[in-house]
Amino acid sequence: MLVSAKEMLTKARAGHYAVGQFNINNLEWTKAILLTAEEMKSPVILGVSEGAGKYMCGYDTIVGMVNGMIKGLGITVPVALHLDHGSYEGAYKCIEAGFSSVMFDGSHYPIEENLAKTKELVEVCNKLGLSLEAEVGAIGGEEDGVVGGGEVADPKECKMIADLGVTMLAAGIGNIHGKYPENWAGLRFDVLEAISNEVGAEMPLVLHGGTGIPADMIKKAISLGVSKINVNTECQLAFAAATRQYIEEGKDLVGKGFDPRKVLAPGVEAIKATVKEKIELFGSANKA
Repeated sequence: MLVSAKEMLTKARAGHYAVGQFNINNLEWTKAILLTAEEMKSPVILGVSEGAGKYMCGYDTIVGMVNGMIKGLGITVPVALHLDHGSYEGAYKCIEAGFSSVMFDGSHYPIEENLAKTKELVEVCNKLGLSLEAEVGAIGGEEDGVVGGGEVADPKECKMIADLGVTMLAAGIGNIHGKYPENWAGLRFDVLEAISNEVGAEMPLVLHGGTGIPADMIKKAISLGVSKINVNTECQLAFAAATRQYIEEGKDLVGKGFDPRKVLAPGVEAIKATVKEKIELFGSANKA
C-alpha cells in the first residue's frame, strides 16, 4: 500500500539520513527500484514527472502498476508515489488518481502566488493524508520540459512557504538537473545552512539534481537538513550504457537474445546497482 512521505522524511530528518526519490519511466524502472529498496530495507519514493506520466499512459495507469507491483512482489518497505515538479493542475490530477504524495513547483510564480497556491494544496493534502513538497528558487537545468535557471532560494521566502505546513521543501542552492558541467561551482552550503536555520530543525529539505554530486557534498547536505534526494539522470545513464553494451556485443543475435526481457535485463541490473549505491550513501538502508 502506498504511504505518505511524511513519516519517512520526519524520521530521516531526525536521524540525519536521507530517503532517495528515484524517478520511474516504465515497468522495468519501477520493478528495479522497488526490489532494491526491499533488499536494502529502505523506505523509497518513486518520482513521476508530468512528462513521464504522459509517456506511461497517464496517472491512473501508474497508480495501478505501482500498487500491483507492491502486492505482486511482496514489498514491505514504505513506498510513496510522488509527482515531481508538478504544475498546479498536475498536482490535482495526481491526487485524484491516487498518488500518495505530490510536489507543486510554484518557484516560477511571484512569491505571493506561490504562497497562495501552495496554501490551498496544503489544505487539500492534509485532509487526504497526503504529503506535499513545495519549491523556492528554481532548480537549474531542464527535466521533461521544466526549465529552471538555477536561482538561489531566499531563506526568508523559504520560511514563508514552510510556515504554511508543507511536508518538505525544495530550495535552489546551486543544484541542477542532468549532468553537472565541469565548471560547476558546487552546492551553496551557506545558503542551505541559512535556509535550515530559518525553517527549523523539523522541516525536511529536498535536494533535486542528485546525479553527479560528490559523496562528501551529499553527506554535508544531509548534515544541514536535507532529508530527500532526487536521482533520475544517473539511472538513465546506467540503463543506457548497459543496454548499449548488450547490443554492441551482439547478444541480441544469439538464440532468443532478442526477447525484450533479455534485452532490457542488463539495464535493469544497472539501475539496481545505482539505487543500491545511493541508498548506502544516503544512509537509509535498514531504516524501513
